[in-house]
Amino acid sequence: MLQKLYSWNVNGIRSVEKKGFVEWLLGVQPDIIGLQETKAHTYQLSDKLMNVPGYYVYYSKPERKGYSGVALYSKIEPLKVTYGFGKQKFDTEGRVIMAEYEKFILFNIYFPNGQMSDERLAYKMEFYDHFLEIVDRLVKDGKNVIVCGDVNTAHKEIDLAHPKENSKISGFLPEERAWVDKFIAHGYVDTFREFNQAPAQYTWWSVRTRARERNVGWRIDYFFVNKSFMKFVKNSYILPGVEGSDHCPIALEIEV
Repeated sequence: MLQKLYSWNVNGIRSVEKKGFVEWLLGVQPDIIGLQETKAHTYQLSDKLMNVPGYYVYYSKPERKGYSGVALYSKIEPLKVTYGFGKQKFDTEGRVIMAEYEKFILFNIYFPNGQMSDERLAYKMEFYDHFLEIVDRLVKDGKNVIVCGDVNTAHKEIDLAHPKENSKISGFLPEERAWVDKFIAHGYVDTFREFNQAPAQYTWWSVRTRARERNVGWRIDYFFVNKSFMKFVKNSYILPGVEGSDHCPIALEIEV
């Protein structure tokens, strides 16, 4: 059965609600959508957001209000839903939802941004490595994994408009790019690049410089799968025409 999965950093779920998020969701009807940077606790959300017809709804609970957060809307009820990695250092920011389904485990993650300070960059790299340990363990145990979300790193020069100018900026630092290389070397696939090798394919644009109008962006949102799951992947693409956030949604089509 063909299933369509979406991922979208909404940069505030209450903000995109005002721009027609629920109506858009009901119009496109993905089987599963992972949202990042929701910036809200469930008590702050409307009944309309929490009770979307046909969807099971899950929200993480970051300690800090108005910051970070992820959510999952799923037509298929997961067998199990886990919030966080089980390590307080990472889990207080509400960046992770893991949903186990019959054929795969979905990781919906808002990876940290390292631009604020050297300490945050170190936190980001530690988060990356802890995540890799977890997915490697699951794959070794025979599980298939799908990883979606805002990874906050553009992998290669093709993945951002101005690579040379940003080579010393977190999000395109050598050590961040090297971690993506390492992740892929461990047996994970950047699904979008399996279907599209074209330049100027971006998922995030700075609002400060009206970059979206000029398509001066970065591709920092991804769907990854373990290599043996690729046989079930039918397509992976970006939806740049969907507005409402400084990111656009991305999609993965699978047949399992």
